[in-house]
Amino acid sequence: MHLAYPAVLSALLFCTGLYGVLARRNAILVLMSVELMLNAVNLNLVAFDVWLSRAARDTLHSGQALTLFAIAIAAAEIGIGLAIVLAVHRDSGTSDIDRLRATAEGHEPDEPEADAAAEKAEATA
Repeated sequence: MHLAYPAVLSALLFCTGLYGVLARRNAILVLMSVELMLNAVNLNLVAFDVWLSRAARDTLHSGQALTLFAIAIAAAEIGIGLAIVLAVHRDSGTSDIDRLRATAEGHEPDEPEADAAAEKAEATA
């Protein structure tokens, strides 16, 4: 098998994951897109490791070892990421990234109705 086939597949997977990160607003779908990008990199690591190991017979399979390490890191990352998303969803009631931006420290709400309602509440108090 040529090196071009897994490299093209890896590039397509990475571009799909990049589109998912940039276009999605749901935090869980963004995490899934990041995992897709990481798996594309893992595919590239294994493909290049196999390609380089054909040239030198007595080599360590460092690409495959690095891929196993990346899979272990990805499992920890997705566990922590899902725990954070669930905690934020429990507090705010949404996992929409645009709506969560308003809860950032020092950030003004995006809706002018919310500003008007806040000013009205302060005036009546």
